[in-house]
Amino acid sequence: MKIDIKNENGTAIAKLSGEIDHHNAKELRAELDRFIVTAQPQELAIDFGGITFMDSSGIGLIMGRSKLLKECGGRLEVINPQPYIKRVMKLSGIDRVVKIR
Repeated sequence: MKIDIKNENGTAIAKLSGEIDHHNAKELRAELDRFIVTAQPQELAIDFGGITFMDSSGIGLIMGRSKLLKECGGRLEVINPQPYIKRVMKLSGIDRVVKIR
């Protein structure tokens, strides 16, 4: 799992690649949380374009980061998910909480 975060003028993009599962979700959560608390971005887009597999840990990852960003005055969106990952997100109802594009 690889994560690359770029922050410009209060808008950040976290580009993920690899797999999101229960083995690496904790590490991803910690890194994203550290960034959110430190940088306080107004908007964070998590780019799922490089994700090849995601289980329910990915849904938890998104929900938790969305909650943390709201507490910090920001908002989260998910961009570029593979079609099957987007389908999983919609089935979970996460698209009612987080914008997916």
